[in-house]
Amino acid sequence: MTDKIFIEAYNDAAAKVERNSGRIGLAFPQAVPDGEREYNREEPDYWTGGFWGGQLWLAYRALKKEPLRELARAIEEAQDVPLNEFTKLHHDVGFMWLPTAVLDYRLTGREESRVRGLKAAAILASRFNLNGRFIRAWNEENRENSQGLAIIDCLMNLPLLYWASRELNDPRYAQIARAHTDTVLAHFVREDATVPHIVEFDAGTGAYRGPAVGQGKSPDSAWSRGQAWAVYGFAAAYRETGEACYLRTAERMAKRFFENLPEDGIPYWDFCSDEKDRYARDSTAACVAASGMLEIAGLTKEDREKEYFTGCAGKILENIITNVADFGDDTQGIVRMGTVNYAQKRYINTSVIYGDFYFIEALGKMQGLTGAF
Repeated sequence: MTDKIFIEAYNDAAAKVERNSGRIGLAFPQAVPDGEREYNREEPDYWTGGFWGGQLWLAYRALKKEPLRELARAIEEAQDVPLNEFTKLHHDVGFMWLPTAVLDYRLTGREESRVRGLKAAAILASRFNLNGRFIRAWNEENRENSQGLAIIDCLMNLPLLYWASRELNDPRYAQIARAHTDTVLAHFVREDATVPHIVEFDAGTGAYRGPAVGQGKSPDSAWSRGQAWAVYGFAAAYRETGEACYLRTAERMAKRFFENLPEDGIPYWDFCSDEKDRYARDSTAACVAASGMLEIAGLTKEDREKEYFTGCAGKILENIITNVADFGDDTQGIVRMGTVNYAQKRYINTSVIYGDFYFIEALGKMQGLTGAF
């Protein structure tokens, strides 16, 4: 494993994003349908709406090509429709505006992008359940009786709240983020360092009810992308707060993730999946986990741990580059073998927009660049 393979992959991925910019254009892609070459298209309010714009910003940072910035901003501006309409938005506004408006502001200082990010943060904060100390997942049109549901994915949205607290010098946003993280730590994280996708609470009293059926094999299984969200999410929580228990949790979960990888390094969709279902892989989990492990490596003060997590992330990325990366033009996707939702049989073993994003982000981190989350 050498730095050269990561530098070349980073440059190849950025070049493909530039070529894709002329093919995908102003759109909100999610995944490449089976047997097709092009990404599908979703509405601007869909939770994956920030990842194509985010790819453009990552490629702009690498290539400094002005058309990439112009298209990224056009996508950001198109997201004003759901941002201003408000009622269709959900807990995933961090996924939507951290890699677009907030990254724009961080890279260029553009004030209108800052305002977009602050609006999104206010929406996320408004979903906080005071009695249960959690941020509500979904809306009724997305999942019935969702008022008391919290999901592991939401950890990745919380950096938006910490950012807003700093920008506004207002501790309330960070307090909400920390309260939600503590609830996840108390009610999601198992003794074996795995997590369920969903936990249910009584929406009125806030009382814990237990894990619920989600994207994993069962409420008691270990959905690989959920594990990856937790690795990165707890690492980010430590970065923002300095709370040591968050870093310890991220480290435990990252080690568990790495130990469960098959020989080729591409995770099964669920680490507890039956043999007959193990044809379904999820490279997106690997990309997210690699970026999260690099976050840990950059935060830990222990040299041995830094070396370990950098090595784990490097091995994962090397396996992705060798086994499932596609830098050519036969498909718009960059990383193959991702699975959106195996339980619903949606987009299995294909390219997924957030897998591509976190792959590029992780490759940038291997060269000392910061991520978007």
